[in-house]
Amino acid sequence: MLLDGLALSKIVRTELADRVSELKKQGIHPRLDVIVAAQDPASVAYVKMKRKWAEAAGIDGEAFEITDATSQEELMAQIKAVNENPHVHGVLLQHPLPKHLDEDAALLALGAEKDVDGITPASLGRLTAGLPGFRCATPLGITKILDHYNIDVTGKRALVIGRSHILGKPMALMLLERNATVTIAHSRTLDLADRCREADILVAAVGRAEMVKGDWIKPGAIVIDAGYNKVEGRKGDVGDVDFESASKIAGAITPVPGGVGPMTVASLLSNAITAAEQMVS
Repeated sequence: MLLDGLALSKIVRTELADRVSELKKQGIHPRLDVIVAAQDPASVAYVKMKRKWAEAAGIDGEAFEITDATSQEELMAQIKAVNENPHVHGVLLQHPLPKHLDEDAALLALGAEKDVDGITPASLGRLTAGLPGFRCATPLGITKILDHYNIDVTGKRALVIGRSHILGKPMALMLLERNATVTIAHSRTLDLADRCREADILVAAVGRAEMVKGDWIKPGAIVIDAGYNKVEGRKGDVGDVDFESASKIAGAITPVPGGVGPMTVASLLSNAITAAEQMVS
């Protein structure tokens, strides 16, 4: 079964537009502001797609471009400004920022209230403690895919390959919340292929093109490919999973592109609307 995140995102985006319409009837105009490194082409392109989808849903917003000339003081002042602006409901601090800037300090300053991407230490702490808060957009999008296709992870063996604070770690915690039995692996895990063959649910988020081969997959397993990699000489992105071989073994699998990515954006926008709705409740 192909887990079509793009098709699902279209359904979700229609629902988002309806939620925005209801908010505007009450005089609230959802706004998502973005802080992005202007000299990172991938980030700029990704933000443009997010902005396009946000506008289609009726979400306002501004983008603040960070360059190599931006000082830490200027970055922190911008974060302070959006934090204090009552008309800004959500803020996306697009990773990565230029290396001369302290991204950790920026995330600490942003805090949890407007962190609709769910990646600040405060947001991740709330996830770890099981408290309400915005969940990381990519893992949240993956859970929405699982729900849409009625995939119950309760009691299943889940393996997450990847340990980043924006994907691997929160994904493991969110699967644990759903009563899966979770293992975190990474590029240095010994006998990684054997660990994959034990998994009923496999989430690949390691950032290595087509690292997971078809013969690593347990027959009938659910395979979620959260990787996006450029390969010289090949058109378009490829995932962390060798789709051609894995799709012959897996029971269900997400494609790249058209799987996790669209639902990441849809989940980010949903969080931003939720932030605006909390003003009403």
